[in-house]
Amino acid sequence: MGLMNRDKLKIYFLGSGRIAVPLLSRLAVSQNISLVGIGTQKDRPAGRKRHIRPTPVGEWCEAQGLVADKPDSVNSPGFAGLLRGISPDMIFVSSFGQILKQEILSLPRLGCINLHASVLPAYRGASPLQAAILGGDRITGVSFMRMEKGLDTGPVYHVCEYEILPGQRADELEHSLGELASRHLEGVLLKIASGELSPRPQDDSRATHAGKIRKEHGEVCWADPARKIERMLRAYHPWPGIFFMIPHVGRKTRISVTDLVCLDICGNPGQILRADNRDLVIACGEGALSLKKVVPEGKREMSGIEFVQGYHGLEGMTLGNG
Repeated sequence: MGLMNRDKLKIYFLGSGRIAVPLLSRLAVSQNISLVGIGTQKDRPAGRKRHIRPTPVGEWCEAQGLVADKPDSVNSPGFAGLLRGISPDMIFVSSFGQILKQEILSLPRLGCINLHASVLPAYRGASPLQAAILGGDRITGVSFMRMEKGLDTGPVYHVCEYEILPGQRADELEHSLGELASRHLEGVLLKIASGELSPRPQDDSRATHAGKIRKEHGEVCWADPARKIERMLRAYHPWPGIFFMIPHVGRKTRISVTDLVCLDICGNPGQILRADNRDLVIACGEGALSLKKVVPEGKREMSGIEFVQGYHGLEGMTLGNG
């Protein structure tokens, strides 16, 4: 059923991550859309000091003087009852962080529409933009899809492509994709409501999956090519970052790497080729890395050269993995 011209499209927004903020901002000022509610994940410990913080969507709501719903479970009877009382035409979902069950998916008359940060069916799952960087992709994008029971398997209404910039890190890419999606958001949702846009089924045979990222995924394997490790640094910024272990005073110390440069020189993987007052260079499976900035465990960020000055006898050492 299409929307009457005199009516505003009633949307309930579910989102948590940073990519959702520009989308929510756009809906909040739309002349054609009535934002009838906002839901986000509960406040959780974050940062090194583990202070309780709202999600980026929660922070935006607080700054705007708006109250966001923060259900323990989006599928709870209480939250389903809340949505039934509001009776939205559509639920729009972006980086929410919970799986919606069929009762919620079937509740709005125009269904649940999700913004997924890939060109589906590529990179279904929790970490699509990180997977695009890790894969060395030149093109990624966002997909507006109708949600169904499967994980990111629903038919797609509209795709916006984006060219990944050289050196672009995950947080920068997330910002760019959110801005791109926000520019198309209102038009896409109104065309869905009017029936002008019909969803096209995904080709499941071309589907790839991007699973949830864990801290251990950031550990450097020196047998990998230098350019793969450089992509890891960009994909895992700001979390979980990349790191390696180095023996120091009878124990292994964790060294996080925050900036590096790829070099076309050779050596045995993990061998420290240079550690002096000019550079810190470690050989990889292909090429080598010049470590420009590091964070030794329990210390501040410093240059690779500063690190060398505090850790003697590095040159010629070969680092293992783990």
